[in-house]
Parts: sequence; structure tokens; C-alpha cells
Amino acid sequence: MKNSRILSVLILAASLAISCSQKPAAEKTVSAPDTTVYRVKTIALEKQKISQNIEYTASLLPYEEIHYAPASPGRIESINVEVGTRVSKGTVIARMERTQLMQANEQYESARSNFERMDTLFKLNSISEQQFEAAKTQYELAKSNVDFLNRNTTLVSPINGIVTGKYYESGELYSGAPNTSAGKAAVVTLMQINPLKLIVNMSEKYYPVTKKGVKATITVDIFPGKTFKGEISQVYPTISPDTRTFPVEIVISNPNEVLRPGMFARVALNLGEIDALILPAIAVQKQEGTNDRFIFLAENNTARKVPVEIGTRYDDKLEVISGEIKEGDQVIIAGQEKLMDQSSITVVL
Repeated sequence: MKNSRILSVLILAASLAISCSQKPAAEKTVSAPDTTVYRVKTIALEKQKISQNIEYTASLLPYEEIHYAPASPGRIESINVEVGTRVSKGTVIARMERTQLMQANEQYESARSNFERMDTLFKLNSISEQQFEAAKTQYELAKSNVDFLNRNTTLVSPINGIVTGKYYESGELYSGAPNTSAGKAAVVTLMQINPLKLIVNMSEKYYPVTKKGVKATITVDIFPGKTFKGEISQVYPTISPDTRTFPVEIVISNPNEVLRPGMFARVALNLGEIDALILPAIAVQKQEGTNDRFIFLAENNTARKVPVEIGTRYDDKLEVISGEIKEGDQVIIAGQEKLMDQSSITVVL
């Protein structure tokens, strides 16, 4: 009886095993192709003449900034200016100790006297040309040394401007060590603030139409409603391969000196009219998670996805830039929310 039960269990287990092994393998699920035909509206892409009005922000800069110092260390005999002092070109800023200058003057007078004597003897053929040239060289070196020390003993302003930094007092020893925010050594810092300037980095697409003399309008937040005039004074000749921009320098008239270096400013430039491809902003979509923009073109009842760059915005329209689009292309402006590249479409009015 016991053996009979065991046998029955074994037969049942074998039957179950055979039954499981004979089941068909699960079929793989295959997604059916999207056969939906999407209803869309289109508009013909057209070129329009637009004014290239562009705006940038920048900090105002002095037209010229000089960290002024003598060529070599030495004791400062006197400084004649303070921070805020206005100076004209040629104004004496400071005087350095003149011991070396006096010694150099003595050497110069000696060399000059010797050269004049040698010049007379040379004209009388009493000395060789070599002796004459040696005396002439000594004289020229002595003169050059005096001129150099004169320039670096009496420091005169090279510009019309204002003193914005003073780093020593009379009687102190100028060391030549860097002591300014620019990492340069100076006794004083001078700035020319009329005119002022600013530098903006412009997109390379504007390079062909950006010229010297283009007018600019400048505004600053601390003078609301007031505008200042400027113009492009320099267009830098190279374009950065990293940012695809080029620097432009703009000079700003500042006769009353109400503007000051460091102020935050906005600058507007009008670069003239161009033909541009303009679309309603709703036609341009943004790739999720990126800054990439794209549009859909309607071609033979199919939607083609085309990447674009955004230019200038004009109210509810955008300038679009791409090598894959041209005037006359049919751009989808409604019904594109669910489209994929190569989706089937039908254009409705």
C-alpha cells in the first residue's frame, strides 16, 4: 500500500513536468508603428527687413588709466597731489631725490666739453676718427642718462585727468613693489574720465556690420530716464574660438563728469537693417532638459525636425537661424506638440 502511494506521486510529478515543458515560449512584444496622422497648420517662411537693435550690459571704464611711477626705486622728495586732485597734462605730480641727477649732470657737462674739444681737433685732423667717435659716444650716453633721470625725477602728468590713488607720502622710499589692484607698482594712479569707455563682447554674426563710428545710446540705473551718447571707437580684429564673440570698445562723451568708472551701464546699438527669417514664437520648441531649439517643417505629408538658433526677439516673433531652412519652407505652427521626426501629417487650413 505504501509503495503504491509513492508510485502515484512519482507519476503525477512526471506528468506535471512534461506538461510545463510542452507550454509554448512567451512571444516577444513588438511595438506597433505609430500610424497616427496628425493635423497641423503651417505658415510659409518669409524674409523680412528688420533693424538690428542689440543691447548689452557692461561697467564703465576710464578712457585711460595710468599707474604712475619712476623707472627705478628711490626716495620721494615731494608729492604735490591728493586723491581727487584734478591735473592737466604736464602738471608736476611728484619729485624724486635728485642726487643721481646732479651726478649725471656733472658727467654730462664733462662729456660735452670733451666732445666739443675733440670735434675741433678732428676738424683740424689732429686726432683719429676713432678718438672722435669714442668722445661722441660718451657724450651721447651721458646726455641720454640725464634725459632719463630728468623724466624719472620730476613726474609730470601725461594726461588730463584726476588722481584716484595715492600710495606714498613725501619723504618715503618708493620700493618698486606692486601695490595697486592691477598688480602694478605706482606712486599715484591717474584716470581720464572724460570721455569714458566700455567694452562689450559681440556675437560673431554681427562682425560684418560692426564698424567704427556706429552710434550708441547708453543708460545707467542711477540716472533713470537719462541717456548718454557714444560711438564705437575700436573693433577688435579677432574672434574668440571659445565664445564666438569679439570685443568692441565704445567711447562715451562725459563733459559734465556725472558718469564715473565702475557704474553699471546698458548700451544699445543699431547696426542697420538686414533680411532675416522671422517666425511666430509658438513655432519654435525647446528640447527638454537642454537649451536646444527646433522647428518642424512640413514636407510631403511628413514632419521634419530641424534644429535652429534664436536671434533677436520682436514681440511675439523670433529671428531663426539655420543652414537647413530657406525662404518658402512650410513651417508647422500648430499641432506640433506631439510630433516626432518623420511623423505623418495632414495640413489643414
